[in-house]
Parts: sequence; structure tokens; C-alpha cells
Amino acid sequence: MTSKLYELFLQRNPSPQERLDLGKSIRKQVNRSLIGDFTVDTTRYSHINILLEQAKSRIPEYIPIRHARMAVNPFAFFRGGAAIMANDLAGTQSPPITVQLCGDMHVSNFGFFSTTEHQLVFGINDFDETLPGNFDWDLKRLTASAMIASQLLGQDQAYGEMIVRNITSTYRHFLHQYVAIPYIDLKRTFIDENALIRSVAKHANKASKQYLKILLDKARKNSGQGVIGKLTEVTPDGIRLVNKPPLIEHLKHSFNGGKISDLNDEGLNSYIKSLSPDRKTLLLRYKWIDWARKIVGVGSVGTSCWIMYFEGNNTNDPLFLQTKQAQKSVLDPFFPDTKFPSEGERVVSGQSLIQGAPDLFLGFGTTSEVDFYIRQLRDMKGGISVGGDGINAKVFPDFAKLFGWALANAHARSGDAAVLAGYCGKGTILDDALVKFSIAYSKQNEADYATFLKAIKSGEISCAKENF
Repeated sequence: MTSKLYELFLQRNPSPQERLDLGKSIRKQVNRSLIGDFTVDTTRYSHINILLEQAKSRIPEYIPIRHARMAVNPFAFFRGGAAIMANDLAGTQSPPITVQLCGDMHVSNFGFFSTTEHQLVFGINDFDETLPGNFDWDLKRLTASAMIASQLLGQDQAYGEMIVRNITSTYRHFLHQYVAIPYIDLKRTFIDENALIRSVAKHANKASKQYLKILLDKARKNSGQGVIGKLTEVTPDGIRLVNKPPLIEHLKHSFNGGKISDLNDEGLNSYIKSLSPDRKTLLLRYKWIDWARKIVGVGSVGTSCWIMYFEGNNTNDPLFLQTKQAQKSVLDPFFPDTKFPSEGERVVSGQSLIQGAPDLFLGFGTTSEVDFYIRQLRDMKGGISVGGDGINAKVFPDFAKLFGWALANAHARSGDAAVLAGYCGKGTILDDALVKFSIAYSKQNEADYATFLKAIKSGEISCAKENF
């Protein structure tokens, strides 16, 4: 929320039209066309140094794996380079309209999750970098990722432009829809399964309809029972998590030398305090059976991430939780005003604002070594990838619209839909600007990726020989 809007709220509750007008007035501060400007000057901080600095706060033996995953292609490099892009975005024109930023917005950061009522919904999936900030940072990262992903699919620039416009035009459309929705109703407004099916039935091609059905079916089957046999094995002592170094490991000591059993006790006691009494009571019905450190994602590789296996009534009542270390957001140097007692609380607060009804066991805690947050490992969760068995060139145009819809939903929840809609407008000026930006940044990403590969070849950047 801008300072001017906040002053209005102190005086009285402004009408939707007043807030729309306020959004339009912000165009005088930052013209919408200027959002598309991106140039790199000679003072740009080295992207290689950014990655090397990040490595200092991560588990050393996992850093080569992180770099190997980033080296797969320019899109993988982009996914792992949220800190690089944050540094670049700080030098761009940006309207002062605050939302809860995802912070690592890209086309593979969407998917399905279950609400606390076990309702399947579509939205943003990962929140490690979440922080309040200027709304266009999410849009710029998302549209740049769309252009880069289009190239990954072997498509030309015209195709990439079409994908970007599908995202931005849909984003603007839904912002205007959300302006008239009462605040309480907006809090309850999810992109649920029925809304998705209705939307795709009206606007999508046959391939997109088929792919959505596959994703929905897969998400519905994702459960604790689905993990049994995939991440577990039967041992003389019962069901236990598998040991597959370096991806999944049972360790006695942390990389800082702490005793894992002591850290687990400390962390669980801290985490339970973050849960509401009903959630705490539910969790304590389960017996904690096993835990292991697990490598996840691209950008998260090198942070301390664990999976925990619990049993309820019996082995047919499994519960899997995932613990993820929460470090400072890559946005923190650029939006430093928001402070939380711990980084785990920052992530949980941001996720709750953006998703509205997040995971039943979402919570946070801290130990003498790390801040962390916890969520279920599987509970009707399903991600979306690009290429291979994921999004292809036929379905990308339709799914790009879903991405724009989901981002509008997130920003309307945590910001002010009317101010955002007023700034963005109903014409294509914002779309044109973001097309321009996405083209420019995709070229920069390509150049950075090439330099990254050279740094690996020279030995400046470590890289695992196997692609884990």
C-alpha cells in the first residue's frame, strides 16, 4: 500500500473509484511504459559473485549439485538466479504499489495445493523469498521466465511475446474483476477445481484440457499413502525413509556440527508453538518415526531441508512433513522495512497472505542453527514443469492465462486490487512494456548463463559431474 493510500485510510475508507483514481495517479510517478526499460551498466554487480556469496551460507557439499542443476539450460539458471534478478530489478523503474511478493515468481512456481478444508486449488506454490514489495517485481520475473521458457520449448520471439501478453492481459482482467468483490469474499476467492474446469472448457484447446485433467488427477492422488514405497522402505524396525546419498541422507550431525537429535527436539518444540491448539492436538496424535535430509528444487539446493515421517493409528495412517530452512529473502536488501522475529515466520506469514487457506500443518520455528518452516510434503500437491512431460508449446498459451489469473489473485489478496487495476489500466500499455522487458531480460539471462558455464569450465564455480 502506498503512503498516500494509507493516509486516505486514516481519514476514511475510500471508495473503489477513489482507489482506482489513486492507481491512475501513480502513473505520473512511474509511467507504465517505463516499466519495460532494462539496461545493464558497467556498475552491475557480478552475477557470479552473487552466487558465490550465496554459497557461503549453504551446505558446502551441496553447492556443486545446485550449480549442476542451474547449468542444465538457461531456464534452470534463471530459476536458481532469483538473487541475481533481484539485484537487477533494483535498478529498474518501479511503481510504489505494495503487495506481498512471491519473490521468486516464474512459470514453474505454480501448481495445485489443498486448502485446510481439503479443497483442491490452483495458485503459487513456493514462498522462500516472499516479502512485501512493489507489485511489478513479480510481474517482471514472471514474464521474463515466460519468454525464457518459450525459448526452451524451441519457439521464436513472436511466440514468447504472445505468452507474455496472455499473462499480463489476464492479470489486468482479473484485477478489475476483484475490485468489486467484498473484502471477506475476496479472502474466500480461490481458483478452485470447478473454476479451472469452467475456464478451460470455455477458452482452452483440446491439448490444454487433457493436460489439466492429468494434473488434477495427479494432484488428487498425491497423499501420504502415495509417498509410501517411493521415499520409504520396509526394514526390520518398520517403515523408514530411504537412504539415497546425496539426495536423501540420514545424518547424526548437522553441517555445523550440531547433534541432529537435539536439534530435532529443539526445532519441533519451537514449531509446535506456532500451531493453533487444534493443529497442535492433531499433530501430537502422530508418532515421529524417522527423518532425513533431502535435496529439493533448484534455488533451494544447499539450504537445510528435511523430510519427516510420522505414523498415526498404524502404517496406513502416515504423515509426511517437510522442513525447509528459511534464510533472508533475496528481496531483503531492497525492501528492508518489513521485519519478523524469524525468517520462518516471514515465509509462513507471506504464504498465508497469498494463498489464503494454506497447508493444515504450515508453521515455523527456530533452532540454535537455523530458522525454518514446515508444511506437508504431500497433500494434493502438484507442481507444473516446462518441457518434457510438462508444459509444451501447445498448452503454454492457455496455461499462461492461468498464471496471470493466479498472480492477480495473490496480489489482490495482499494488496489493493483497485489501486493495482487503476495503475495497470484496461489497455495494452502495460503489456507492451512487459513484452519489451521480457525480451531484454531473456537476452541478459542468456549472456549470464554463458558466463556461468565459462566459470564452471574455469573452476571458478564448482559443479557436480553428475546431474542429480
